[in-house]
Amino acid sequence: MSDELDGFHRDFFQGVMSLAQGNDKWTEDAFFETFTEYLISAGELDTADRTLYSPERRGIRVDGYGGDPLDSDGVLSLIVADFRTAPDLETLTATEMNALFRRVETFVTKALDPSFRSGLEETDPGFGLADLIATRWSTLSKIRIFLVTNRILSSRVDGRPAGEIKGVPVAYSVWDIGRLFRFVGSGEREELVVNLEEDFGGVLPALPAHLDGAGYEAYLLVIPGEQLASIYDRWGARLLEQNVRVFLQARGGVNKGIRNTLENDPEMFFAYNNGITATADRIDTRVDDQGLVAVSLRNLQIVNGGQTTASVHAASRKRVDLSRVFVQMKLSIIEASRAMEVVPKISEYANTQNRVNAADFFANHPFHIRIEEFSRRLYAPSPEGAFRQTKWFYERARGQFLDARGRLSEAQRKKFDSEYPKSQLITKTDLAKFITAWNGQPHVVSTGSQKNFAEFAKVVGAAWEKNQDDFNEAFYRRAVAQAIVFRETERLISQQPWYKGGGIRSRVAPYALAKVSFDAAEKGRFVDLEGVWQAQGLPPRLKEALTAACQAAHGVIAGVNTEIPNPLEWAKKQACWKQVQSLKVDWPKGWLGSLLTKEDQQVAKQAAVKDQIVLNGIQAQTAVVNAGREFWLAAIAWAKSRQLLSPTELSILEVAANKLPSEKQSLRAIEALRTLHVEGFTEGHSLVNKQ
Repeated sequence: MSDELDGFHRDFFQGVMSLAQGNDKWTEDAFFETFTEYLISAGELDTADRTLYSPERRGIRVDGYGGDPLDSDGVLSLIVADFRTAPDLETLTATEMNALFRRVETFVTKALDPSFRSGLEETDPGFGLADLIATRWSTLSKIRIFLVTNRILSSRVDGRPAGEIKGVPVAYSVWDIGRLFRFVGSGEREELVVNLEEDFGGVLPALPAHLDGAGYEAYLLVIPGEQLASIYDRWGARLLEQNVRVFLQARGGVNKGIRNTLENDPEMFFAYNNGITATADRIDTRVDDQGLVAVSLRNLQIVNGGQTTASVHAASRKRVDLSRVFVQMKLSIIEASRAMEVVPKISEYANTQNRVNAADFFANHPFHIRIEEFSRRLYAPSPEGAFRQTKWFYERARGQFLDARGRLSEAQRKKFDSEYPKSQLITKTDLAKFITAWNGQPHVVSTGSQKNFAEFAKVVGAAWEKNQDDFNEAFYRRAVAQAIVFRETERLISQQPWYKGGGIRSRVAPYALAKVSFDAAEKGRFVDLEGVWQAQGLPPRLKEALTAACQAAHGVIAGVNTEIPNPLEWAKKQACWKQVQSLKVDWPKGWLGSLLTKEDQQVAKQAAVKDQIVLNGIQAQTAVVNAGREFWLAAIAWAKSRQLLSPTELSILEVAANKLPSEKQSLRAIEALRTLHVEGFTEGHSLVNKQ
């Protein structure tokens, strides 16, 4: 364990240094970015914005924050980073831990002092955060302070009691390298355990609603409103994250009808409200004088009823009496190994008005599987001066890259590193960021990786339903080119004299890309992304254009805005993007004229779609043949027993079972299989998802 932790510490350290050196980032910025990405994956934070404030005098410091508290039910999340450059693993003592937390507390206290705020430069990242704290102070329900460190917390430290700043409760959380190691090593986020008996007021009577041998358990429960509000207060959006619509819906605000019932007719809430649909991967029960009762739930997810839950919680915070409010809960217990398959279906069928988007949050959406397949198959052209070809690694599920690398021998690992350089790793949230920025929504990118990905999922889900063939090899090459442009833009920003570090780069880069793409399109022109892919780099004119766009965007984002002084928050507003759109940029001479025309773009797009259609046929034929005769005979028997397919469709499946089908027949066989899945046939889902 110790050796593994030491190895993880070294790998993590090298990863931070590589990110810093490869992208012209300061090492502390790279550490903050790397570590907080894990916190976001763990559901601890929705977003993490870098706002380093660390004056020379000791005793005050803050490294970042987790977004506007208005978007987090009044919870202010602050981050302090402790990065050590020593090669050996060091220990963080209780004294050092407490000192780091006190520095953040001091910043919060100072932020409420007008003389402190007026003494800060408006360009100082600390100014924007201090202003946000002062502006939102009256609405805060809680402060969470996260300490992230690449040291190991002393085993003598077993916690830190909750505190308070001017009447607002404060909770403390330490993410040391050991905790990060356990999180990454498990491949799973920390368990969400709702202990009803010990933490939330008591057990709940549970009525079983399943049959023996059904493959899962189901229960009906009635949960008091106060208890539901307490659970949401503890776990927040983590209860909702497996359903994008519910997730966004809950963030969209409190339902007025629900609120009125809670405030004016609470005893009728059970009758008027549809209740919530939930899943968990384990339930602990016992029989007492109430009969069967639920004691605790593991990894509870509310897949329908997020707005009800959020509204009950909001009423609780407003001190509405919830003692007469009860909510029905339909609870399904799904084993963790089947969660990715079953939970999206429960969510989708419980939210029938939005089926297209219901499953888009998941890594097994066909879009991600196709992009992954391209990334494993297609070699990138060798850059000028290099001989070895490499691939870009698309990580559709967290930890894929490390998992793939970790299973290899030393020699195999060297080959893997040569084929997939770490600098060519693209996560699915990265991809969403690159494409969303290029498509003219930098303000959405600025809201953070999770929210941006949720919006991206909606757009891609709808486009996928419209025409899957648009997501072809050319799309993949353009996406990689957009990654190259984005990362090069970040490096360009670091080289500018106006760049002072901190989180502003994360805002300027997407705005610069969006501005270049927008102004080109306004002239009926397009950046040659295929050329970027072929060169695996940027032509000089594009670099000049991006540099000009960066400076222009920086002027708007970091300029004085009396309504939203915090530039990181200002960049999240559509009004900010409107201002950048309207700017007249002095583009490099001849740059716009050198771009592709609309006709060039259209011809390339049509050719790519044709190629994808051919590729789909080949892949479908391969999949149908590999499925085997027995599989297709089982599908035919199942379909015939329920009279679900037409004679033509059945004849296609007969061909699949007994002969070599053509590419066209294979595509129709896959479509017939999709029909069977809709009706309940449970076999061969992976076969369909790959197409």
